[in-house]
Amino acid sequence: MLQWEEEDLDTRPLPLHERPLQARVDAAMALIAQHHGRIALAIQNFWGHRDCMGYLQDLVLSGYKEGEKRMGFKPDVLSSLMTLMELHKQQFAE
Repeated sequence: MLQWEEEDLDTRPLPLHERPLQARVDAAMALIAQHHGRIALAIQNFWGHRDCMGYLQDLVLSGYKEGEKRMGFKPDVLSSLMTLMELHKQQFAE
């Protein structure tokens, strides 16, 4: 665990959970876009709508389709999808 001196607190890097909500959304979206551009675009289009949560839940539970096969997500992408679900709930009080 990182330790910070009292005088360094104003200049320390913010842990992810302390970043502003939009910065957390942007970080999660950037990671998803890096691996799954079309999925990131779909999330971006759904963001703020009631259907977004259903889409995210379906992705987490079912994975994504590659051709006719269902594929699972890499752990960092799955984590970002779950982060987006939580942030969407926080931002839009679902």
